[in-house]
This record gives sequence, C-alpha cells and structure tokens, in this order.
Amino acid sequence: MSYPDPTYFGNGDVLARYRPADTSPDLPRPGGSASYLATGATTGGRFGFYRWDMGPEPAGAAPHFHRTISESFFVVSGTVRLFDGSTWLEGQPGDFVYVPEGGLHGFRNESGLPASLLILFVPGAPREAYFEGLVELAEGRWTPSHDELQAFMEEHDNIYV
Repeated sequence: MSYPDPTYFGNGDVLARYRPADTSPDLPRPGGSASYLATGATTGGRFGFYRWDMGPEPAGAAPHFHRTISESFFVVSGTVRLFDGSTWLEGQPGDFVYVPEGGLHGFRNESGLPASLLILFVPGAPREAYFEGLVELAEGRWTPSHDELQAFMEEHDNIYV
C-alpha cells in the first residue's frame, strides 16, 4: 500500500478548522445530542466525523449495514454495547470497532448511565439529514408510513436486518 496521489500542490496554507470542546452540540436529541465535528461537506467528501452523546435511557441503533460507507466507533465514555455482526460486546472507553461496507453492526447504551461515542464514516456521506430525520421521528414531528420510513432508510444507506 502506498500514499495516494497528491491533491495539494501549494506551499502550505492556513486551512485547519478548530472546534473547542465547549462548543454546543449541533443536534440536540431526545436523551442526548450529536456534534458534527467534520461533515462530508466540510471535508470534501473524504469523511464524516461525529460525536454521539447518549443519556442514561436505553438508546442506539439496531443491527444494520451500509452499502456505500464504512463506519468506525470509538467509545469515549460510559459503556456502550457494540454489535460486531455476530456478538454484542461491552465497549468501554478506548474500545474501537471498524466496520467495512456491508458489515453488520449496531450500538446501544443500556447501562443506565450516560455514554459517548465518536463515529467516523468514510467516505463523507451527508449523514446530518439522516440524524435530523431520526430526531424528527423520535419527537413525533414526523410520522411516516412504513413505505416512507423504508425509503428514508434506503436513501441514507441504512439497511436494517
């Protein structure tokens, strides 16, 4: 394996983006929040990087897979159940899971305490619309039919099993 072909040919520019730790979350959710650390739009489609904070109530994603993106999870705090396609594992701070395209996976906080994950998607798909749709659904602001919900999931490359 080698480095990819260069995409930058200048002499160095000020391009870094800083996000202080005390920045308010981008998406308050019932029982938690999501922070859009780096979206596909801000990374030129290279990746999307998010912090997913969960409250003490049981919450998370049931087993599913993606056809177009890989997903990685890093447990920041608390205990998060991580599904690796065959087993639910008890993820602790510092634990990491990489899931390539097509890999079954899921995550849940069932500990009764707050927990937090970092989630990386490659390439940088527009996950924000998916997350925001989930909040509308959870808050009852959107009540789709079964077919509408299925179309929403497929549009955002979430195939639940």
